[in-house]
Amino acid sequence: MTGPELKQLRSDLGDAIGKSLSAADMAKLCGLEGGGADTIRRWEISGPSGPAGELLRILAMASDRHPILDNFNVFDRHNIPERERPARREEFREKMRDEVRRRLG
Repeated sequence: MTGPELKQLRSDLGDAIGKSLSAADMAKLCGLEGGGADTIRRWEISGPSGPAGELLRILAMASDRHPILDNFNVFDRHNIPERERPARREEFREKMRDEVRRRLG
């Protein structure tokens, strides 16, 4: 994830949960403490690395603007009727939004 992608993610997650997110909010999502907002601002230039980048890729699925990652996509399996797949995808995204809200406190 690049810095500009992280900036876009902040906007996309804010839209998904109906609340504008600050750098401090993004730091909370990543589990950063203390000067976490400063770290987020640096990452918005250089991009996050390691576990934080992976966590943000997962949380990005809360937004309709980001794809559901292949290892989470259980909806396109043969045992799920096609007519149920859109509802199940939306249910999954709503659970991801709830996770974002929970992490924000």
